[in-house]
Amino acid sequence: MTLSASMPAGGTIHWRLPPQAVLFDLDGTLADTAGDLGGALNQLRLARGLPALPLDALRPYASAGARGLIGVGLDIHPGHPEFEPLREAFLAAYTQCLADTTALFDGVADLLYELGARGLKWGIVTNKPHRYTLPVMEALSLREEAATIISGDSTAYAKPHPLPLLTACEQMGVSPEAVLYVGDDLRDIQAAQAANMPSAAAAWGYIGHNGEVDTWGADVVVAHPMDLLAHLLV
Repeated sequence: MTLSASMPAGGTIHWRLPPQAVLFDLDGTLADTAGDLGGALNQLRLARGLPALPLDALRPYASAGARGLIGVGLDIHPGHPEFEPLREAFLAAYTQCLADTTALFDGVADLLYELGARGLKWGIVTNKPHRYTLPVMEALSLREEAATIISGDSTAYAKPHPLPLLTACEQMGVSPEAVLYVGDDLRDIQAAQAANMPSAAAAWGYIGHNGEVDTWGADVVVAHPMDLLAHLLV
């Protein structure tokens, strides 16, 4: 394993308890899923006689899922009469391509290896529906390694509500104060704060539609996955 990384980004975590685990958002944090999500959106555009959009234009919205991609790609938002049919069409298209190009971000495999070597648990808390989360985790060969996998429909509420994070902590048997949550969306940081959990903003992810990451209130902003290791020491 190559353990090189850039210098840790700004911020400091003041741990109340020694760190025992790390929880990750999935899309845009653990895995680069934008190619498959964007491909599903472009299928909707092509069906309407519109040209496909370049991935760079869609990537910043990938963490917002169907809502974000349909919004940027077709300018149709929740509440519009066409939104729900388009959402169903988007999900049907995504089902056919959800692991075609998806891969771990550079440095994530090394990070997960190092967490295991240090005796730290790790898991997933995502707003992606469970029927898509599990196939993606299986395609990444990580389903059995994760200590917990919480999807958007695993609990009564999704992020930014704290319940998914608290449920993950309960399943791992650790206190929220001993867990770092890593995400690339404002709602990830809001969920962590509501759960009384330290948070890290993943600057390598799909940040772009929630304003400046430095304004989110994360404990740390991290430029590279391996930089997280510097914040897991007490």
